[in-house]
Formats: sequence, C-alpha cells, structure tokens
Amino acid sequence: MTTQTSPLQRHPANPVLHEDDIPWDCMSVFNAGVCKWENGYIMLFRTDSGPRAHPDAYLTRVGLARSQDGHNWKVDPEPIFDQQKIREWLKSQYDVRFGDKEVVRVYDPRITMIDAEAYFCFAVDTQHGIRGGIAKSTDLRNWDLLHITLPEDRNMVLFPERVNGKLIRLDRPFPLYLRGGRESFDIWISESPDGIHWGEHKLLLAAEEIPFGNAKIGPGAPPIRTEKGWLTTFHAVVKHEDKELFTWSEGTWNKEYIAGLMLLDLENPAKVIGMSKEPLLRAEAPYELEGFRGSVIFPGGFILEDDGIVKMYYGAADTVVALAEGKLEDLLSTIEPL
Repeated sequence: MTTQTSPLQRHPANPVLHEDDIPWDCMSVFNAGVCKWENGYIMLFRTDSGPRAHPDAYLTRVGLARSQDGHNWKVDPEPIFDQQKIREWLKSQYDVRFGDKEVVRVYDPRITMIDAEAYFCFAVDTQHGIRGGIAKSTDLRNWDLLHITLPEDRNMVLFPERVNGKLIRLDRPFPLYLRGGRESFDIWISESPDGIHWGEHKLLLAAEEIPFGNAKIGPGAPPIRTEKGWLTTFHAVVKHEDKELFTWSEGTWNKEYIAGLMLLDLENPAKVIGMSKEPLLRAEAPYELEGFRGSVIFPGGFILEDDGIVKMYYGAADTVVALAEGKLEDLLSTIEPL
C-alpha cells in the first residue's frame, strides 16, 4: 500500500520489527533509530512491556538489532538498557537525596555515525521533568554519557557529520507555560564543538509553518546530505477534535502523527531552504492505523544507499517498526523552495 502522493513505497515485509521478534517480554517495539554499521545496519529500538490498557504501568527498555540487508533483523538477546541499568548509568546526573527512582526510563533512541563513532540520542523521564541526552560508543554496548539537557526537551537528533567543524543537533523543547498549555511545539537547532557544550540555539521550524499539521512538530531521523542540501524528516501532528482514533489504551486518542520533509542549507543548516507541502507519509496500512496509538507515523532512521535509494524506518502506531523506500530524486522533487 502506498500513499498516493508519496515518493516512498512501503516495504512488502512490513512490519520489519514486531513484538514477536523480541526475546524478552514485550507488547510493542517502536521509535527506532537506524544507521549503517561496518558491513550492515544496526537499530536501537524501544520496547514497552505491561498491560496494554495501562501505559502508566509499562516497563520500557532499549534494545539492539542487526541486519545485513536492512530488511531482516536479528535482535541481541539482552537489552542495552533496562530500568536498573539506566539508573546505574545516569546516577551521577542526579542528586542522591531523590533516590534511585528519580530516573524513570530512557526511550525513543536515535543513532548517528560521526567520525567512526556511534552517537546515541535519547529521551529520559525523571521525577522532575523530561530531558534529552547524548552518549557515544565504539562497540554499541558501552556508552559514554556526554550531555543531558535541561527539562523540558526531547526528540534529539544529530547530523551525521560535522558542519563547519561543529556537531549539529535538532531537538524539540516543549514550553507549555509559554504556550498557554497548548501542544504547539517547534524544532530548534544548536551546535557544539564536542557533544558536551551546546550553544547558538535557534528556532529552525515553527509548528504554524506546517500546512498539514495543527499542533506540535518535532525532529525525525538524522538528515541525509545531498547536493541540494540536508534532506531532513520531521513529524507533524494533527489533533482531531471531531473524531477518535484507534487506541489500545483506556481513554481516547485523537492525535495523528504524519511524516514531513524539509531541506536545510548545507553550510548553514539553521536555514530552511525548502519543504514538501504535502506529507511524506501518512498512516494508511493496518499496522499504522491500529495499535497502542493508531494513525502514527514517526520517522527514526533515514539512510541513503549507493544506488540512490532512500530507506526510511518509522514507528507505526507506537507498536511496530516499519520501512518505506524511495528514490532520492523523487524525494527531492517534492521540495518546494521557501
């Protein structure tokens, strides 16, 4: 099944990662980061375990999968991070007076190869706010923590190479107080010499600039370098006031997540030079429409192959990981100059 206006084709084997593929108790696997590694591919993914109707009781882990072709994946037998490993790993970041329960979970991984090292971006829930983090590794199992943001920030993504000698990061703060309680959040960009010290924060893309969304936006996958600019995915949300969407959870769900596409200047990535005015991908397939949160497309991996084919990995319905592919030239043709 293919969105009529989309340059991407859903892979016939979708979903490429499902709860049945996970060697620990799991009821959903989604929002994965994917990149090239040695002679194949690696994926960092999120799993949730627990009763479907009660998300507050979920146990979240981050796992690692490997693939030779980008389609068929083998999951490592143990997660990289479970709750105990996360608390041990991050204990130096929090005051001991709040105890072990200060850190709740790490989730929504993104992964980028920079200078032959793997950089891991993540969100971390704490008792005092949601924060973003960055770590790096050479073996995918031992991660050196570089940076934790102030609350409230998440959806962090790194560019796959330095620009003008600096690491470049996209993220999405969510200032509810300043927005009067509305979920109308934007994408910001910043830079760093070392992954530890970040500055030059700038607003990159505002939620009201998206023609196919009416609520928050946020970064998707690490961008792809092309001759025309940094081809960059994002997610946009349509909040449906007049209908309910499918959900396993108790209560109602009315937020549709849609993948979008923009083009950033190669030398000055803080400048948006083009955007697709139509969604890159919108939920249509059954595994996208029905699950924990139905009608969700959340891009997390974006890979350009040598033959010009682009792979986009995305979380579908907050339940499985799926793959869509298309030609780079077709994706670029959807971009309209700003």
